[in-house]
Amino acid sequence: MSHLADAQVELQLQDLEGWTKEGNAIVKTFVFHDFVEAISFMVQASFRAQELEHHPEWTNIYNQVHVRLTTHDLNGISSHDIRLAKRMEEILHQKTF
Repeated sequence: MSHLADAQVELQLQDLEGWTKEGNAIVKTFVFHDFVEAISFMVQASFRAQELEHHPEWTNIYNQVHVRLTTHDLNGISSHDIRLAKRMEEILHQKTF
């Protein structure tokens, strides 16, 4: 596993709506109808994170989930972060929560 160059990150973010690069992480705030939807999304995303053995930094305030993905071992963004972001987007678009 290696750290992605800024150009690689920017290229990957083109396919991830609403995700931005902030420092050594990619971030997004998901907004849901209510608290139950937000928490349900987090539960589904936690299963995907566990499958990948790559866990997000995230917070929940009522109907919002703020996600920050970084690979701490590399102090930067890796393919694991991109993969987890894509899985979160799949959950969002499939409405499995």
